[in-house]
Amino acid sequence: MKQKKLFEQFPPITTKEWMDKITADLKGADFYKRLVWKTGEGFDVMPFYRREDLENLKHFDSGIFKTGNQWLVRQNVKVFDYSAANKKALEILMKGIDSVGFILEDPESINEENLTLLLDGINPAGSEINFLSNGRAREIISSLIRISEKNGFDKSSIRGAVEADPLGRLMINGTLCIPVEAGFEYLASLTKETALLPNYRNIQVNGSTFTNAGSGAVQELAFSISMATEYLTQLTDRGISADEAASKMRFSFGIGSDYFMEIAKLRAARIIWALVADAYNASDRNSFRMEIHSVTKVWKDTVADPYINMLRTQTEAMSAVLGGTDSLTINPFDIAIKTPDEFSERIARNQQLILKEEAWFDKVADPSAGSYYIENLTELVAENSWKLFLEIENMGGFISALNSGFVKEKIAGLPTKE
Repeated sequence: MKQKKLFEQFPPITTKEWMDKITADLKGADFYKRLVWKTGEGFDVMPFYRREDLENLKHFDSGIFKTGNQWLVRQNVKVFDYSAANKKALEILMKGIDSVGFILEDPESINEENLTLLLDGINPAGSEINFLSNGRAREIISSLIRISEKNGFDKSSIRGAVEADPLGRLMINGTLCIPVEAGFEYLASLTKETALLPNYRNIQVNGSTFTNAGSGAVQELAFSISMATEYLTQLTDRGISADEAASKMRFSFGIGSDYFMEIAKLRAARIIWALVADAYNASDRNSFRMEIHSVTKVWKDTVADPYINMLRTQTEAMSAVLGGTDSLTINPFDIAIKTPDEFSERIARNQQLILKEEAWFDKVADPSAGSYYIENLTELVAENSWKLFLEIENMGGFISALNSGFVKEKIAGLPTKE
């Protein structure tokens, strides 16, 4: 006798039959008030989804990413002493890190000699190299080019970014060290110079600023895409093609504790950026591929028991990986209360290595694809983010929205412009 498959033993149930049963069990209570979840972003999430809910999704099977789920494990190194920072970088690169973020504390110290010392023994083909500094981005790029030439490195093997974000700085500080127009001129010349490093980026859209200020997923995406579009506009006005400008951008998103929403956010980000690529008539879709770096949220409310942050950052990391991040920084669990030590930094590294080596999160491309719930949540985040983005565009773009106070009104945590 042929054995029946498990699900063949149960008759198919229609959505109407489910709703009839739920209505009976509610005993007169309102379905939408009792069971429909309203997110912080203001849209409704149903208590259950079925296969038929995928039929009308615009993005479904749009190929968010199709092969592999490899991401880079990043750890930041604060640079006060260039020799000591080099020693630490070499040490952590032997412990599972394949992306280093150098935070250059003193911009005045940036020169080719010090950067040569900082990068001594680091093979760019084996790791991503990133720089964050409050200025001197051009000096970093020019030094990086000369160092690669002196060492005989293939320039295409150098990956990473100089994380320049004048709009982010303008938003936080209310001003730049130079006039805004001059800042865009500088960014355009920097972009042209960085073209000598084909796989290196020089513009970082810091969406994590919005997350740490208290924004939701929709606000973070809409404002981040708006900032990126402002960069595209300013750079294309200065003679740089949209493809070249987009290829030099990286998005950095903050990852909060709303597990499924954060997965949907990263998936929705790629959908919206693809719409922007269409608007700019991208000749090379590869140049508009959104490169995403994710950073776990800095939790400031658990000082008495910071170890609980290990659990928070682990679920946040899972959201980022399942959402398709290209690289990930897990903030050490005690970063909000003190300078992280060797133990907390080791834990942060190992949290990612566990996801790779033990949980095998790197083995499946877009693992949440086809999930009735996550696919619908992705659609909701994308639609609502796109709506807010268009509202900003109708105001004249990100700078206009920023100057009018619209951005601050939407995100209460941002500082008041003096």
